[in-house]
Amino acid sequence: MAAITVNNDSEGWLTLWIEPLGEDRWLRPGERFVVRSDYSGNESAFTVQYWVNAVDRAGGIENVTVWIDEGDVYPEVVDGEGRVIECGHQRPAEIGAKWRTQWTRTPPA
Repeated sequence: MAAITVNNDSEGWLTLWIEPLGEDRWLRPGERFVVRSDYSGNESAFTVQYWVNAVDRAGGIENVTVWIDEGDVYPEVVDGEGRVIECGHQRPAEIGAKWRTQWTRTPPA
């Protein structure tokens, strides 16, 4: 099994994106999540990409993406207590509302 730990050492939210699924999980300051894959081969199971969005950063949000490169694209993500956490975990209500509004106004491409 491959695993990677993501720590939020910032003072605001850290959004953990899981790709290629497009899933989000939100870490509060000081939180730690572990992404686990069933992959046990010799290649790296993950690629990590930190990226900056000026609007997010102004709102106290940082972003990191874990790309699943090998193994099942549906990883298990657990919190510091070992509990499985799902897509949307701790997503702030105002972010969810904003996204829902955008989705209903903009038809998919």
